[in-house]
Amino acid sequence: MAKNMRVLVTGAGGRIGRAFVREYKNYYLFRLMLHKRAFDIFDGEVVYGDIADFDSVLKAVEGVDAIVHLAADSRVEADWNSVLNTNIIGTYNVFEAARLCGVRRVVYASSNHACGTLINERDLVGPDAPIAPDSLYGVSKVFGEALAHYYFKKHGLSTICLRIGICRDLDDPSQFFREYLTGVKVHPTYSPEKILGLWISARDMAQLIHKSLETDVKFGIFYGISNNRHPVFDLSETRLKLGYSPEDCAENHLK
Repeated sequence: MAKNMRVLVTGAGGRIGRAFVREYKNYYLFRLMLHKRAFDIFDGEVVYGDIADFDSVLKAVEGVDAIVHLAADSRVEADWNSVLNTNIIGTYNVFEAARLCGVRRVVYASSNHACGTLINERDLVGPDAPIAPDSLYGVSKVFGEALAHYYFKKHGLSTICLRIGICRDLDDPSQFFREYLTGVKVHPTYSPEKILGLWISARDMAQLIHKSLETDVKFGIFYGISNNRHPVFDLSETRLKLGYSPEDCAENHLK
């Protein structure tokens, strides 16, 4: 997509949305869809609505060229009602509104939890990994990938699905890593070593979304982490097909 394309970002108030908009606010013409949280680093177009309400989503989608769909309940322990309304119904609403409005590209934020049960079992998880969700949240992300494939095959809606690693404490992750490596905090799914291998920085995450908007690839599921020394994900396809070139490394933040 060319510079100044109109891009809707759902869930823009979250960590990933804020990182992406901060890095590319002078490149794309953003419209941000927020639920409640204000956005203090952006003075452009903002709409408020509930992702589970189709009319709200349709209104937000009208007139844009592409969508970066980040809105979700991202808690691994999220209960069924929240997963159903936000992650499943909300994702359907985005794809259906995109179809109706003639959107050219959707970038869908999937998750490492779509294959979470494999991550502690394998040294490296790559494009050939089977579906292996570790939670209802993970199940909802697999649903989104399947929905994206359906809309691509049935309606020609181009979608890049990103199985994103751990995008946490983006400005200074050293404290985050230290707490997990010393056992102060325990992740519900992953070992401390896997957390390091799954990490993705703010600027790498922003670049990955940008490359997903710009690629000529029409559909695919790609993995996203930084250039960590002991990677959990095989980035070969992401590098080759999307042109992704991560700049950061989790181990450089260990103190």
